[in-house]
Amino acid sequence: MKEREYTADERLAGLFQPDTLLPSQFFDRVRRRSEHDGERRLMIAVLEDAVDVYRKQAGARDPRGQALFREAEEWIGDPDRTWLFSFENICDVLGLDADYLRRGLRAWKERALEGRRGKVVSLRADERDELRKASGD
Repeated sequence: MKEREYTADERLAGLFQPDTLLPSQFFDRVRRRSEHDGERRLMIAVLEDAVDVYRKQAGARDPRGQALFREAEEWIGDPDRTWLFSFENICDVLGLDADYLRRGLRAWKERALEGRRGKVVSLRADERDELRKASGD
């Protein structure tokens, strides 16, 4: 039996056809992603805590706040992968780009330090737009 040769238009048309997915298939996949096992939930909590401490204590003036910030900064900056709950491993398991997150946190730190020095810290236009969208304005 001779196979039919497809024209370029026919081949391209197949690329732009939507994938069909039943609602049960979609919600099954979403449910699996949202139901994290205990270890994954713990990793999320560890990362959230470190980022929260980093952001809140970035411009700290008191010794305790500075110590908390240094500890979080060291953990986030450590490239070690030998420990299960290292920053690198947690980002890998959660599907996050560790370097991207580090860059964002460093930018946060710089803005916090500028504010601490008494300089006026203003949001970039894209950050203002994000805040407006998040607040519902």
